[in-house]
Amino acid sequence: MKFNTKTIHGNQKHDPSTGAVMPPIYQTSTYAQESPGKHKGFEYSRTGNPTRSALENAFASIENGQFGFAFASGLAAIDAVIKLLNPGDEVISTSDLYGGTYRIFTKVFEKYGIKFHFTDLSNVAILEELINDNTKLIWVETPTNPMLNIIDIEAVVAIAKNKNILVAVDNTFATPYLQQPLDFGADIVMHSATKYLGGHSDVVMGALVVNDKELSEKLYFLQNASGAICGPMDSFLVLRGLKTLHVRMQRHCENASVIAKYLKNHSKIENVYWPGLTTHSNHHIAKKQMNDFGGMLSFSTKYNQKRDAIKVVENLKLFTLAESLGGVESLSGHPASMTHASIPKEEREKTGVTDSLIRLSVGIEDVADLLEDLKQALSKI
Repeated sequence: MKFNTKTIHGNQKHDPSTGAVMPPIYQTSTYAQESPGKHKGFEYSRTGNPTRSALENAFASIENGQFGFAFASGLAAIDAVIKLLNPGDEVISTSDLYGGTYRIFTKVFEKYGIKFHFTDLSNVAILEELINDNTKLIWVETPTNPMLNIIDIEAVVAIAKNKNILVAVDNTFATPYLQQPLDFGADIVMHSATKYLGGHSDVVMGALVVNDKELSEKLYFLQNASGAICGPMDSFLVLRGLKTLHVRMQRHCENASVIAKYLKNHSKIENVYWPGLTTHSNHHIAKKQMNDFGGMLSFSTKYNQKRDAIKVVENLKLFTLAESLGGVESLSGHPASMTHASIPKEEREKTGVTDSLIRLSVGIEDVADLLEDLKQALSKI
């Protein structure tokens, strides 16, 4: 089954009791049992819910995985992954990553004896220097948030597998439409399904997908034991969103391409970060492991002036100034004071997240209107 068909039909069945094409919203906390322990596959909705199960099956299908898990948020999904580890274990992570991920690593799990190393994984050779006997997990974002760096998943896996280290990939920016990390040998794929998978800025959710049965059993135990599950209504909304993922991503990519090229030639712009540009340092890797280059891009204004960046985002009209990304509407953000404010200034600036950086989530509006909006906002500086 091809990807565009999978988004609609992958691992899905019509409701057996009514024939409903869309899975019903099973808004229930518990289920009748014929006898103690004898039930129809569901006993309590933290442990399992038919609407959530339909979504989890869909997650697995579009990532070419065997087992999918839906969580209350992307951070809840990350929480479950790190709970696979023990005190004394070490994690190597890309240094350019979502601020919430950095926060949960350093402010939550470090105090339980897990050590995190943050480094530039766009050059995977650095792994050989950092890996030791305590390394249990490599955490990859690609493209990274917000600098759009590209990490060679296959190369990371080649190093990790020889040392029995898990590789987890945050695939939020790319989505499975553009890349499927399990196909490159990754062990775990994570999504903030709040973003492109839901696609309509109306739900908060996280997802994990794996192929290994033993690993899936550990994650299911943690999902059930810790309880950070999503509800049936949210499951229904994201399942509905998945059905248009392929058509939405086509337009996101098309619009981002036009905007990235416009900004690159603008006299008031210093740098543009988008993996589809041939000037991107790892453009060749993006071409190898992605089907297109995504709807996210970042750029910095000239002279590295925070006031110019703030003035631009305050004057944008169609690009709404807001947290998050991946919805049908275009959003703008100032990472240093919004999504990445939880990372210390000196640390985020090492990765390029300066006060002049602006991040765009390019929506599916008419690109001519988006260009006009950028033009008028940039004219204010």
